Amino acid sequence: FLARAIYSGIRSGVLISRTEIRLLPIRSSQIDATVVRFGGLSDFFALSSELDHLHEYSVAWIDCLATGTNTGRGVFVVGDHAVDGSLEVDDRWKIQVPLTPRFSMISKVTSRAFNEVYWRRQSVRRTQRRIGCDQFFYPLDRVLHWNRIYGRNGFQQYQCVIPDAAAELAMREVLRVTSHAGEASFLAVLKRCGDIASPGLMSFPMPGTSLALDFPQSDTLENQLFPNLDAIVREAGGRLYPAKDAHMSGKDFRNFYPAWEKVEALRDPAMNSRFWDRVTK
Repeated sequence: FLARAIYSGIRSGVLISRTEIRLLPIRSSQIDATVVRFGGLSDFFALSSELDHLHEYSVAWIDCLATGTNTGRGVFVVGDHAVDGSLEVDDRWKIQVPLTPRFSMISKVTSRAFNEVYWRRQSVRRTQRRIGCDQFFYPLDRVLHWNRIYGRNGFQQYQCVIPDAAAELAMREVLRVTSHAGEASFLAVLKRCGDIASPGLMSFPMPGTSLALDFPQSDTLENQLFPNLDAIVREAGGRLYPAKDAHMSGKDFRNFYPAWEKVEALRDPAMNSRFWDRVTK
């Protein structure tokens, strides 16, 4: 989280010379997690309302290609730091993507197959598991150079947050448009943000729901899918994540983050970035 905050500052041309962090004391590197499979977007919001306030961490993987009554189906996970156990982190078991293929290995066909298998292998009953914190927080780190599976053109991530009042309807529309466009994201992360207001001038979180989707790079993203998703986010009163953005319009950025002018007033004229130049002019 600190790295992302610093990266956001660098992108806006602000030099961060001092940071202060408050850490949570823990007794173990293990996480006591509860995992449950759910059948649709409404089930996610019901589980979130029931379990989020009872646990330190909460997140869900969803099948962004599922349609109809299965729209938004996925796997819901909540967890807390274990009260006992070792503080060591086990990073021995890792696999590696040895090369970058010419074309992306992520397609609608491969993503649909992966999503179906992953969803069905999870239990419909709530199961308790104790897993390492690295596996809980950073599951992709088990695969070294995982980004290579997207091929030589790479990928883009689309992440938005929608306020509570419009979250379920807007997220359902985002998933409908994504599925209709035929773009595949095998890594789709849905989570509720807390209700604590951030003091940051350009903080992304708000009381609401955040969705992150990874797509293989293609012209369709910029010309069709992302503009359609932007319109949904804009109408719902949400916003996009600047730290991961590669396409947001200047108009949207200035509307999403009205305090940008305060940041601009703090910026050293000798420091700038292509992102800041794009979204503030």
